Amino acid sequence: MPGPTHAQKRELFERHFLFGSLEPGEIDALASRARMERYPAGREIFTKGSPGRTLIAVLRGSVKISTLSPAGKEVALNIIHAGEIFGEIAVIDGEERTATAEAMSECELLVLDRRDVMPLFERHPEIAMMLLRILCRRLRQTSEQVEDVLFRTLQSRLAKALLQLNEDAAAETPGSQSGLRLSQRELGNLVGGSRESVNRQLQLWHRAGLIELERGRVAIRDAAAIKRLL
Repeated sequence: MPGPTHAQKRELFERHFLFGSLEPGEIDALASRARMERYPAGREIFTKGSPGRTLIAVLRGSVKISTLSPAGKEVALNIIHAGEIFGEIAVIDGEERTATAEAMSECELLVLDRRDVMPLFERHPEIAMMLLRILCRRLRQTSEQVEDVLFRTLQSRLAKALLQLNEDAAAETPGSQSGLRLSQRELGNLVGGSRESVNRQLQLWHRAGLIELERGRVAIRDAAAIKRLL
């Protein structure tokens, strides 16, 4: 499949929340240097500890950000959707990646090298401030995750995750009723539970008519009832 033309990349930057306010010449320069990369579901994009040389925008699909415990258990830290960026921490400080990124679904990514974006942040404090707000929001999410694991039951954590993922999916594909394409192991990694414990809870909700279950898919049928479990 051929990559996007310069005009198409320029249009992507013009519409992007972070780069859309740049001068036309700066957008042209970014468009000429940015590259499109495609990843199938399950493919690793970068690993924890690898050099952090790129800032990445998701054009299509979803990306899982995760890390491994000392015992080898995966912990999902975040899910990045179309229209969002990731990889910003290592790009800003020039250090190694703090987590692993993996395509959860087939993804199209727009990739920018650190040497091209850092001068923009220095020349445009308003973009740097937007990036700081993104970092602050993700830090709040991480703090909330820690609190949830410490203070919420698995049932409550799972209900919260399903509602949030459903909201994200609806925003990404308005009108879609296909449900969440997510394995029970991935759900367990997100909420800090085993696949077996997540499966037991989902089966209970399925029998109660709150959700619909198929292989690799969860669809909420009674969102109000799920919300009452928070």
